[in-house]
Order: sequence, then C-alpha cells, then structure tokens
Amino acid sequence: MAVRVAVDAMGGDHAPGEVISGAIRAVRQADGDLKVLLYGPEPKLRAVLAAHEPDPRISVVHAPDVIGMGEVPVAAVRAKPRSSIHLGLRGHRAGAADAFLSAGNTGAVVAASLFLLKRLSGAKRPSIPSFFPTTAGACILLDVGSNMDSRPEHLVQFARMGSAYARIMAEIEQPRVALLNVGEEPAKGNELVRKAHEMLTAAQDINFVGNVEGQDILHHRAEVIVCDGFVGNVVLKLVESIGTALPRMAEQELDRLEADPAARRVLSRIFKRLRRRFNPADYGGGAPLLGVDGEVFILHGRSSADAVERCIQLAARAARLNLNAAIKEAIAL
Repeated sequence: MAVRVAVDAMGGDHAPGEVISGAIRAVRQADGDLKVLLYGPEPKLRAVLAAHEPDPRISVVHAPDVIGMGEVPVAAVRAKPRSSIHLGLRGHRAGAADAFLSAGNTGAVVAASLFLLKRLSGAKRPSIPSFFPTTAGACILLDVGSNMDSRPEHLVQFARMGSAYARIMAEIEQPRVALLNVGEEPAKGNELVRKAHEMLTAAQDINFVGNVEGQDILHHRAEVIVCDGFVGNVVLKLVESIGTALPRMAEQELDRLEADPAARRVLSRIFKRLRRRFNPADYGGGAPLLGVDGEVFILHGRSSADAVERCIQLAARAARLNLNAAIKEAIAL
C-alpha cells in the first residue's frame, strides 16, 4: 500500500513552485508506493501543476489560507484554521495521510502540531533534531530551536528521542550520546548541564559517553548530541554558514597569493563538494518534530525542490518504519 504524505504546498520562500517540483520528483522516484497530497489554495496549485505532466499520485486539497513566515505562530494558527498547515495536519490526524511536512513558519507548525496532534504520552517537550556532517559520517544534534528554555529532564528525554531516531532512521544499533558543554569534566558548565550530566549518567538505557565541546561536533565524538534549543540554534546557524563562508575566505586568500588558474580550479572543486556536505538536502532535506503524536517533518524556509523531494522520501520512510512508535517506547522508560 502506498504511503501518503501531506505537504504544505505554500510553505517556504520558494513555494509553491519548488514544493510542487519536489513532490513530483519524489513520487516519480518511488515506483508507485508513494502518494502526495498538496495542501494550499487550489487555483494557485492547479496553475503550477499545469506546467507539469499529470500524475495520479499527486492530488490537491483546497486550503484557502496561508500562514506567512513572519506571522506570530500561535495567533496565526488560531486565526487561520483553514490554512495549508492547519488542514494538512488535520488530514494527518484523521488518517488521510501517514505523514505531514512543511517548509513554512516553524513556530506555526509546532504550535498547530501540539494543538491538533497533541504530545505523545509522556513527552515533556517536542524537539527538532538536525543532522551535521562530520569527519566520519553524520551526527544528530537536538534540540535546535523548538525549546529556548529547558530543564535537565528535558535534555534526558531529548537523548532518548535522539537515540530512537538514530536507531530507526540511521540504523545505528547503539548510538553514542553526548552532552554539549564548555568542558569535558562533569563539574563544568551551568546548573542545567551539570544536573543533566548527572541524570544521563544514571540512565542505564542511554549509551551516554559524557560531555563534548563545540569543536567535537564535526569530529564525530558521538552520534547523538543533546543541548537546549537556544544553544542548538546558535550552533545550527554557525554550521550552516561554514559551507558558504569557507569558500569565500579561500577565494580571498587565493587573490592575496595571486594563485594560478589551475590551483583555483582544484580548490573550486573541493569547496563545491564541501558545500554539498553541508547541504541539508543531503541529510533528508528536513527534520522530524519528535514528541508529537504523528510523523511531522519541518524543512528550512529556503528549501529547494531537491530538499523537498528528499524530505518527502524521509517522511514516507518514517511512516513505513513507524518512527512514532519507537519514540513513544523510548520516552516511556
């Protein structure tokens, strides 16, 4: 039976064009086991779809309202119950879709998910993880922005959810879990991380390997790294800049050295490959909202059709593997 993914076709800076292109690519790569439901104003979506060859696996669900990127999330969710985010999540809750994804207003997606899908039983806070490229594959950092203020027990639960995600989706049998801190010693850091370290050490179901520092993230000291959302979002934005800042810095140094064209071509190829390693599309295009009772995925607002395609595939895989059940089991401990 085909997996059905509900897509907020109006979410993101390049919607609906890039979103629809990504959806079409996803179903064409899926060999008939995927269907996509596009939520948004039907006339606008039909106009974009008219430029593509018709595909019966793509359907449109009319959602006349759109929540803008700059709108206040909770107020927008309340004021626009017929938005593409709201109706897409309603479709997921009702069983019309097996997963939902959006590149739109992240706060609105989180707020609407909590309102419509509710938290999983036992979930204290939802969490958004992010994949980072490392010298030996990739690691998962969470939380990266859904919780600006956290308590130690929240970080412990993030560790459990991140471990379950790594086991199910990355097929890592016993992922190493680390706590992001300003030093490796257990006594380092503020009260939040010191207490979290104590609780993580005592949790026998978590493969806790201790504290790691910022410079350890890209050197693959652990498969799962936990922190509060404020710190995680700062790290996320810094790492996102590496793929664009390093090539520019390299070009500046090449100019100072008056490098020959051959050296420039070699470095250009190297940095082009590095930029791809830091491209979110290479790590599924988006990330799940862990802790809500559904398969909800969130993409960056600047997501391309490639990222949308990858994220639809990721969401469909999560639904097939029943990621939500694994998260529920992990936090029940």
